[in-house]
Amino acid sequence: MKRRKFMSDAVKASAGVMVAGSLGRKSFAKNDEITMAVVGIHGQGKSHFRCFNAIGGVRIKTICEVDQRLYPDAVTFAKSLGVEKIHFEHDIRRVLEDRDIDAISIATPEQWHSLMVIWACQAGKDVYVEKPVSHNIWEGRKSVEAARKYNRIVATGTQQRSFPHIREAMRLLHSGAIGDVFMARGLCFKPRESIGRKQDSPVPEGVHYDLWLGPAPLRPFNENRFHYNWHWFWDYGCGDIGNQGVHEMDTARWGLNKSTLPVRVHSAGGYLAFDSDQETPNTQTSTFEWEDGKILQFEVRGLYTNDEHGTKIGNLFYGTEGWMHVDINGFRTYLGRENEPGPSMEAVLVSSEAGVGGPKGFTETGAHTSSRIMHRENFIKAVRSRNALDSAADILDGHFSSALCHLANISYRLGRELRFDPHSERFVADEQANGYLKRDYRHPYVVPENV
Repeated sequence: MKRRKFMSDAVKASAGVMVAGSLGRKSFAKNDEITMAVVGIHGQGKSHFRCFNAIGGVRIKTICEVDQRLYPDAVTFAKSLGVEKIHFEHDIRRVLEDRDIDAISIATPEQWHSLMVIWACQAGKDVYVEKPVSHNIWEGRKSVEAARKYNRIVATGTQQRSFPHIREAMRLLHSGAIGDVFMARGLCFKPRESIGRKQDSPVPEGVHYDLWLGPAPLRPFNENRFHYNWHWFWDYGCGDIGNQGVHEMDTARWGLNKSTLPVRVHSAGGYLAFDSDQETPNTQTSTFEWEDGKILQFEVRGLYTNDEHGTKIGNLFYGTEGWMHVDINGFRTYLGRENEPGPSMEAVLVSSEAGVGGPKGFTETGAHTSSRIMHRENFIKAVRSRNALDSAADILDGHFSSALCHLANISYRLGRELRFDPHSERFVADEQANGYLKRDYRHPYVVPENV
């Protein structure tokens, strides 16, 4: 398909990227080079670039970034990792036209995650997408549908699924090490300062603001809603429960061994102590209940707090014979009334195909960071094998864990408990709540009903 014809078809599809499953390679030989584009280079995008660049057999050809002011620093950054030549593009649609690109890595604001996943699948590209995978529950399900329809590998950034000690903790929980696990408690006690207040201002030169907004409503440019602070505005993010919290939410659901959504949710809290532009809460407590009565409790504390059992970001699991504490540093179990120590494990430094401290100018010293590389390696392994299970964090798991964050936020915003049908993924007899399952998309950045 020639470039002109491809873009013509894309325009006809509301500026999306259509029918292009045949554009991506169906399989890769063991030593075939995989060519990637990193979408977004501010903040998390640099981690994507650094980790994928450390993996043997991967070449990063393109950085896609709507803020052209970041390009000079990105060139210096790429060269520091041994990448002497990098192509820049500000429009994701042009990246997806490029036949050389086999996969993309998405590190953009959340309003773009699902639409980029869907467009990439339609264009025959595999995808690594940051968490949460969606801005709302409906489009998250559409991402799953697109991955399956076009037979693409779509992995999510819930990287704890690749941490060896967390995988071992989950194995023990599922094998009954603390008995029947009846409750999980997720902790996201991450300190956040006030973002203050800023006035709307002209769009800075070099910023493609319409593309940055994408599916979100048109509103004036404001620095407080732009780089990073977009997390705290409902049009683009979903607060800390879906930022840092989704990692712990994913681990909590995994430990409970739940592959469906709950039937009941209640969330309460508020934005406390500060006076700023922020819309999302900095204090939030949520409870989810499944059909069998199992419970997931989740708490966000962004102000001043104690830890719980030695951690501020992690998970606690409670079973009929004991309990477990797990975070990125390791896990510990305690059994019976006397809290007798049970199985435990510290986080370990893992070597990878790339080699910790290995090629392409990449130096790593921590167990956490080496596991982040392994998580990306698992995605590349799945791209080569065409087996989604090799990725460790398939899009379906990403959808479920992201949806839990969205469910909590809907309950919080409505100020009441909600009942949910996990089979239809709709609220029960509650059209007001169902109105939050999907957003009004801004043309041409529309998630289609039929992917």
